[in-house]
Amino acid sequence: MPDLSTAPAPPPVGDRQTGKRVAVERMFDSIAARYDLLNRVLSFGIDRIWRRRAIGWIAAERPRRILDVATGTADLAIDALRLDPEQVVGVDISDGMLARGRIKVARRGEASRVVLQQCDAEHLPFADGVAARAGATVDDAPGFDAALAAFGVRNFENLVAGMAEIRRVLRPGAPLVVLEFSQPTQAPFKQFYEWYSRTVLPRVGAGISGNRGAYEYLQASAAVFPSGEAFLDRMRAAGFERAESRPLTFGVATLYKAYRPS
Repeated sequence: MPDLSTAPAPPPVGDRQTGKRVAVERMFDSIAARYDLLNRVLSFGIDRIWRRRAIGWIAAERPRRILDVATGTADLAIDALRLDPEQVVGVDISDGMLARGRIKVARRGEASRVVLQQCDAEHLPFADGVAARAGATVDDAPGFDAALAAFGVRNFENLVAGMAEIRRVLRPGAPLVVLEFSQPTQAPFKQFYEWYSRTVLPRVGAGISGNRGAYEYLQASAAVFPSGEAFLDRMRAAGFERAESRPLTFGVATLYKAYRPS
């Protein structure tokens, strides 16, 4: 059984918390080995369907270069290959999670198309998506044609600053699609989900990963995370336009989409 005594302290909850980045990195490093298993168990496998819906929402843009922010173990980055892009770049602050992702990418023989890199989402090591040199066109710009983020933006130290940084590296007119947990509002599913997330999720998470605090944090951060119109307001504050949302599975999760202005 995992040793609960060695688990790092959970990060602070909220979308503007100083010091959160370091705590999040340590937390995900500590649960990386069991993260994929826990996702399948705790979501009953529905998380795979949600990720495919996120990818489908950028299909119309036919992106050649995709950025996957908070890629974790690279599930979304690998699934994004369904769109046949030239390259998918996955970034995450947890090297432990990325190590698992690199194994998956290598097994699929996709190391040339899926590139994983450790970095902070608020300080992305990529050029601005706007063509800067004289006479350059949008197609010449070095930015990304689309960005994805699944279950990661609520872990940003500063939510709006992190999304503004994603906007910076997108080409003009390119979309950002965010998949995040939200809170169901209709009974009786609302009551069942609250019970499940407060009691079952932390216990199973502790039993498998050895870090109950991590799964208490994940539940608590989802409970207070701005959802629906409140999150769309955060996207607009980060400089995005044409923001919209789509609830999934009775509102357990929500897809959000917005664009860098043209």
